[in-house]
Amino acid sequence: MEHVTLTTHDGTHLDAPWHYSAKMNGGQRAITIDEVPLEWCFQPGVKLDFRHLPDGYVATGRDVREELDRIGHDLKPLEIVVVNTRAGSRYGQPDYASTGAGMGRDATLYLLERGIRLTGIDSWFWDAPFIYTKKKFMQTGDAELIWEGHRVGRTIGYCHLEKLHNLELLPSQGFMVACFPVKIRGASAGWTRAVAIIED
Repeated sequence: MEHVTLTTHDGTHLDAPWHYSAKMNGGQRAITIDEVPLEWCFQPGVKLDFRHLPDGYVATGRDVREELDRIGHDLKPLEIVVVNTRAGSRYGQPDYASTGAGMGRDATLYLLERGIRLTGIDSWFWDAPFIYTKKKFMQTGDAELIWEGHRVGRTIGYCHLEKLHNLELLPSQGFMVACFPVKIRGASAGWTRAVAIIED
């Protein structure tokens, strides 16, 4: 028998809307990880390749639209969109948490307004690495910059996967994603063994 002590946000995990706010969708109680619909967690996947974006860059809706145009894909409701950043190449290294671009409010809204309810990224978290956000906040005093992608969940409830791995091995489309979270009652996140299924 093994005993494990860790937070629900360690390792590859799925954040529930409850992690971003107590409310979602115009005032509804935000759902916890044990309430996430199963159909959100097993859907066709789409990969956005943002490895070329610099560390700390905050991706916009325009960036998402241009990448979708590049790969020739029209988003469909409930598809799972994963974002491949430079962070994936630094997994396990000391600079992992400070590497890669992140998804801003505009980029996140672009996805959610088209029916996406589950997203993922290979970096430490959905937003840009916090060291860059901290610098911007110190310069501007604008608290809206802090975890702006996360906080979109207050407007439209959604989940995102963090700390994914091996996204560089995936095609842009043509695969399924299975990412059912461990059901922890009332929790803001749950660990998941996220798997991409590619048919021959």
